[in-house]
Amino acid sequence: MQTNFTPEQLQDPGVEESEKILRKCVHCGFCTATCPTYVTLGNELDSPRGRIYLIKDMLENGRAADEQVVKHIDRCLSCLACMTTCPSGVNYMHLVDNARAHIEKTYKRPMMNRLTRALLAFVLPYPGRFRLALTVAKLGRPLVPLFKSIAALKPIAAMLELAPKSVPAKSRFAAPGSHMPETSKKGRVAILTGCAQPVLRPGINEATIRLLTRLGIEVVVPRGEGCCGSLVHHMGREEAALESARRNVDVWIRELDTAGLDAIVITASGCGTTIKDYGYMLRLDPDYKVKAARVSALTKDVTEYLATLTLPAPEEPAGLSVAYHSACSMQHGQKITRQPKDLLRTAGFVVRDPAEGHLCCGSAGTYNIMQPEIARTLRDRKVKNIEATGASIIATGNIGCITQIASGSKLPIVHTVELLDWAYGGPRPEGVPAPKSFLQAAE
Repeated sequence: MQTNFTPEQLQDPGVEESEKILRKCVHCGFCTATCPTYVTLGNELDSPRGRIYLIKDMLENGRAADEQVVKHIDRCLSCLACMTTCPSGVNYMHLVDNARAHIEKTYKRPMMNRLTRALLAFVLPYPGRFRLALTVAKLGRPLVPLFKSIAALKPIAAMLELAPKSVPAKSRFAAPGSHMPETSKKGRVAILTGCAQPVLRPGINEATIRLLTRLGIEVVVPRGEGCCGSLVHHMGREEAALESARRNVDVWIRELDTAGLDAIVITASGCGTTIKDYGYMLRLDPDYKVKAARVSALTKDVTEYLATLTLPAPEEPAGLSVAYHSACSMQHGQKITRQPKDLLRTAGFVVRDPAEGHLCCGSAGTYNIMQPEIARTLRDRKVKNIEATGASIIATGNIGCITQIASGSKLPIVHTVELLDWAYGGPRPEGVPAPKSFLQAAE
């Protein structure tokens, strides 16, 4: 694609990087076939190609974002299916992230939209605040029908609908400390506690720590780490995202330089995609660019790390059929497609692939709150394809997908690592049915 940026414009690092990305696009349209919003809405401006034209026009002319640009950029899930499909290597992720930062700086949103986004940024990255908000949400649930009838309050209604009826107790595994291996030590890793996941599903990290320590891996929960920054990053709040990144880089580098780390293990693939990009995000910071690159290189999804270990024979050969939902941040963001399914099969599960596995479930961070109608359509489509597999349970590697799919399906849905922990000696995950062979034996 031909561009016409001035030398002065290219002095801006964000514009310079965007120009390089834009020039790679040959507007072939392959991306439209795999874009969830284009498939759903059929509008060219709701496709990656259409958004690329809007971003180019905005940045090239040095214009503030307008209502049309914001509408169509906001509808982007950042699922990155377009990057998997693109034959030209267009880094749409970095392009749309820069566009969102530009929107945040130059566009004044309607008041209720501003307040909702500010509330999400204030609450979600902080486990204590999030836990309190979920407790308060019980009081607001009766007001959901009213909020749904008012356009500006639909995101509030979506929040209340997604909020669980009960909040799990705080896990001791979330506290800073070191969990020593049960056998001879074979490695040492740090685990990201995260923000939303330890509140909604503390059992995920509990299963990870149990499994890894049984396999001879020391797991450290470092003091001082927090939200990876992805939630505010995708809102265009660049400085807040970089602040989170710097904090975590400092924490993990401290662990790396003192006792050493074989990996930084991430159990939420949305976080993993962002942390693996820290090296890029902090490339302009002379104090952090080298450290951030080291952190990104060490970061591995839990299934990616488990695939490097020698696993014993499974203790609980379940034989259950599992529909594996590959989160967008897993398959498109991190290009991890084989390891989770291979691990499940090796552990004794029958893995089934839903149709249209490349399409997003509609979660996408805060998307299912800010764009509830589109998110619901995508969720229902995803659930229909999953349930058509005839599987007994659903497995995935991202807390956002777990919450979104669970809101539309009666099938139990768990994190992949919870099933693996069970297969290798851990407890059966809550909600997962016992295999028929076990029930028959009990009788």
